[in-house]
Amino acid sequence: QVQLVESGGGSVQAGGSLELSCATSGVVISQYCMSWFRQAPGKAREAVATIDRFGLTTYANSVKSRFTISRDNANNVLYLQMTNLQPEDTAMYYCARGTTYICSRDYQGQGTQVTVSS
Repeated sequence: QVQLVESGGGSVQAGGSLELSCATSGVVISQYCMSWFRQAPGKAREAVATIDRFGLTTYANSVKSRFTISRDNANNVLYLQMTNLQPEDTAMYYCARGTTYICSRDYQGQGTQVTVSS
């Protein structure tokens, strides 16, 4: 059974940093496309970052140069390092597992809240 559990969210001031973690079980994350996405109240869901099975990463334009997605293959943990956070980054952040070839959201966690104050 695939399980994804996010942690690391919190409240920070603008310019601050947070690192989100996604602990997984029932999945070898290096074999799949893994992603982080976020959703703020009243806004559309946004894919923030992805990392495929080759280690290639993509980022939303809104977070490029500020966020970094990475993974610990030995422990099957996905990370999202977030720097220079801005109020518009406030959202619930989710990690997701896609397929071997597609960065879909076949499985996702329960989310962790990130709140950035100005």
